[in-house]
Amino acid sequence: MDLTVALENFVDEKVSALKKLIDAEFFVEVEKETGHHKKGQIFNCQLEVRLPGKSLVSKSNSDDLNKAIVDAKNGMEQEIKKYKFKKIDRTRRLSKKTKTQIVK
Repeated sequence: MDLTVALENFVDEKVSALKKLIDAEFFVEVEKETGHHKKGQIFNCQLEVRLPGKSLVSKSNSDDLNKAIVDAKNGMEQEIKKYKFKKIDRTRRLSKKTKTQIVK
């Protein structure tokens, strides 16, 4: 599959929205499946971000290329929010433990 300027701009637009949530490097893989489908084209999109101690991955496939990219972006957005919540919640739990230890 050839990388066109329009496709590159579309992917950059969607990934830049994710970069507002977390400052990290995103890896995007877009491909077209061939061979085992009776009709139509199937597009796959995979977004990956490597964070300290964890790697987040979101995959999507669809018959429309733009829809596959948007679905993968939405999945990654949910993964990032879940990661950030766990990180914040962990620090809150640790601070709560220290507060209870100080009171005793």
